[in-house]
Amino acid sequence: MNKTLLPTIVAGLVCCLSLFAETGPGAIELFNGKDFAGWKSFLDDPKVKQEQVWSARDGVIVCKGEPMGYLYTERQFTNFKLEAEYRWAGTPGNSGLFARIGGEPRALPRCIETQLKHGNAGDAFGFHGFPLRGAADRSSEKESKLAGHVSIVKRIAGNEKEPGQWNKIELLVSGANVTVWLNGQKVNEATGAEVMAGPVGLQSEGGEVHFRNVRLTPLAQ
Repeated sequence: MNKTLLPTIVAGLVCCLSLFAETGPGAIELFNGKDFAGWKSFLDDPKVKQEQVWSARDGVIVCKGEPMGYLYTERQFTNFKLEAEYRWAGTPGNSGLFARIGGEPRALPRCIETQLKHGNAGDAFGFHGFPLRGAADRSSEKESKLAGHVSIVKRIAGNEKEPGQWNKIELLVSGANVTVWLNGQKVNEATGAEVMAGPVGLQSEGGEVHFRNVRLTPLAQ
């Protein structure tokens, strides 16, 4: 073998393996533990810089919680399983996981939200007309100045840990169906979701919150 070609061949193999890792059946590590490569952000106050709200520290994403906004992936996904661990720093506040984000960037974008607010973790919302429904006794709708027409599916049960401890949230979005697990227990299920590709995101909405082990497993379209 021509030794001068070896680095090129190795680089090609690495590229192919990386592509397979992103598109194959395995999970994608969305956060590399040190910076926000592959992510963008939107904040409701344009004068505030991303680094004033979002930072990476010892393999953990630290979100200060103000102003409102979200960190979102550059890549878009339709069907997937999203996993993350989160904990509250100090007084528990509000946050969420966003899925199938679309429309114009704003404090609460058009998307599915899995609620992480302390005391309500596991509730599901569809903002700005994003359709979502569950069992009749857990479903409702309302109008909001901030989120437009909102579909609400309350959780089946709660399974949060004490404030300050790490919780694991898992979100399965497959076709029109959405299922949520919290610390290994199924806490919500909904259907009727619009099937579309969009980024996934982490929310800033009051109270410092930490995230780690943020990974996504793509599913068949």
